[in-house]
Amino acid sequence: MIRIVIAEDQGMLLGALGALLDLEEDMEVVGKAKNGEEALKLVRQYQPDICIMDIEMPVMSGLDAAEQLVDDPCKVIILTTFARSGYFDRARKAKVNGYLLKDSPSEELANSIRTIMSGRKVYAPELVDMVYEEENPLTEREEQVIKLIADGKNTKEIANQLFLTTGTVRNYISVILDKLNVSNRIEAISRFKEKGWFK
Repeated sequence: MIRIVIAEDQGMLLGALGALLDLEEDMEVVGKAKNGEEALKLVRQYQPDICIMDIEMPVMSGLDAAEQLVDDPCKVIILTTFARSGYFDRARKAKVNGYLLKDSPSEELANSIRTIMSGRKVYAPELVDMVYEEENPLTEREEQVIKLIADGKNTKEIANQLFLTTGTVRNYISVILDKLNVSNRIEAISRFKEKGWFK
């Protein structure tokens, strides 16, 4: 019997997923969580074979939880609406065993679970294509700058925090806008977020 924990913040979807998987003869849903923190508790409590997680959840995201389960024997499947290269990249680094999209047919989930239990990984084909298309173009320092911009810091505050001159920060900002192909800071933040590149 494959024992499963599901983490999903939308109650109706959580219930539906649980009911669907319980219909499979070789599967049993042993726990349901509304966020990543609850999922971690349930994984430690029930020691399931698989934890299926949404990404965007309150308290703790599915990716944050997956990163904490890297060395756990429980296999992790990310099940999300978001086909974002940044999320997928982060999920791969967290060694998740599967990354599936919510609009896939329901029987695909059960089959993917069996495939993963047999020792293979399952990634939605659209994501694999996307990774080859696009990677985060920013350097580590540029990422630090855009995160501080997203936190509402102005040029001077960023300069102070990163021990740079304001001129250097302005240069970084203009390179960031250029690399992200946008014309201002707000667009830069939303493009970076949309791609799932904020860690």
